[in-house]
Amino acid sequence: MKVEYREEPCKTALNPVKGMGFKWSLNPYMGCVHRCTFCYVRHFERRSDRPFDDRYGTSIRVKPNVAEVLRKELARSTWEREHVAIGAATDPYQPAEGRYRLTRACLEAFRDHSNPFSIITRGPMIVRDLDVLVDAAQRADVSVTFSVPTIDEEVWRKTEPSTAHPRQRLRAVKRLVEAGVNARVGMAPILPGISDRPEQLRAVVQAAREAGATGIWANLLFLRPGTREHFLQHLAEDWPEQLPYYEELYAGRAYLGSDVQKPLRHEVSRLAREVGIADRRRLRLAPPAEPEQLSLAV
Repeated sequence: MKVEYREEPCKTALNPVKGMGFKWSLNPYMGCVHRCTFCYVRHFERRSDRPFDDRYGTSIRVKPNVAEVLRKELARSTWEREHVAIGAATDPYQPAEGRYRLTRACLEAFRDHSNPFSIITRGPMIVRDLDVLVDAAQRADVSVTFSVPTIDEEVWRKTEPSTAHPRQRLRAVKRLVEAGVNARVGMAPILPGISDRPEQLRAVVQAAREAGATGIWANLLFLRPGTREHFLQHLAEDWPEQLPYYEELYAGRAYLGSDVQKPLRHEVSRLAREVGIADRRRLRLAPPAEPEQLSLAV
């Protein structure tokens, strides 16, 4: 697949976010070469009248000045050192990072300003920046989530065609945890009828336990416009027998109800308790405790 890289300076680095578990995000790149068939970003590409089909991921916007802009934003007197999620709309450790090193430069900025952040990625390249992560985690709250929805070879190859092997990601989890960094596993998205069999779920949870993951969570696939069309097209090619099931399951909705989601999440939680997933780091990097404010007796 031929990929075009477009260097376009940015005016802002931090993006306000609504309706999610964090208020700010940072994306050193826009677009992603992983070509995951289920990628939720395709929905936003469609809404912005950009290609969301197989052309998505063939043109990557690179923000060469993102770290410089970020430092200015972090230095503002109005900035309150809020948590920032890195990689909400792209993978910050996709192959372009090997050349541009923008994610690393941004991590250095967060470290220097003692600003909390989290990273979500499928890229084992993150171990290159272990030194920065270790330093940053001693100054502010830092966490990493590796997306490992499955370790089933067939499912991985067909749905995440340009990503690193799930076992490589788990080895990266192990490296980070051994260094004291809080690294967990996100099983997302789990695909109904394809990657949700009990033995498949158990395999991921057990592998996460062996890697030393500090925690694990799971989400089922959601299909908003843009993602829906692309995913169902590939589903018809890869698992045609599943197409009628999905058309019925997701008829008139993008998100599955709690009657479907809760049992799966409960099962993953049960498996995590059974195998003993917990924060078992021998070295737990953490920022120094805030000084206690003393009050004077009157």
